[in-house]
Amino acid sequence: MATVIRLARFGAKKRPYYHVVVTDSRNARNSGNVLDTVGKYDPMQPKGSEKRVVLKIDAVKEWMAKGAKPSDRVYKFLANAGLVEKKPVPVQTKKHLQSEKTLMKIKDKQEKLAKIAEEKAAAEAAAKAAAEAPAEEPAAETTEAVAE
Repeated sequence: MATVIRLARFGAKKRPYYHVVVTDSRNARNSGNVLDTVGKYDPMQPKGSEKRVVLKIDAVKEWMAKGAKPSDRVYKFLANAGLVEKKPVPVQTKKHLQSEKTLMKIKDKQEKLAKIAEEKAAAEAAAKAAAEAPAEEPAAETTEAVAE
């Protein structure tokens, strides 16, 4: 008999509550043909709460020694409890990256914005230089008049 450790749903509508049960893999999720209840999981509790996942560690170890395989979710609970090693995080594929065409469009747009910023800075510098130059010329004339 292939036994599994998995979640059986209890609780009201939109208020889930799960029992961590050991059952035959061929049974339905909530069939009632449960060999043992080895814990509880309340997803409505805050993530750091001790009441969120409660496991009977001795019972879990006993069933795993007998060959029971945990489901993916239960495996995560067991890994957090330190009973099994955490599964490695898979390497992300490149499908989430932007396409080459989109990257070229972004690069072109950045170059245009940089060019506009340079032109604006140059225009401001020229305007500033033009504003300072006439102010200096009358000052030079007054110094000549004082010298005579």
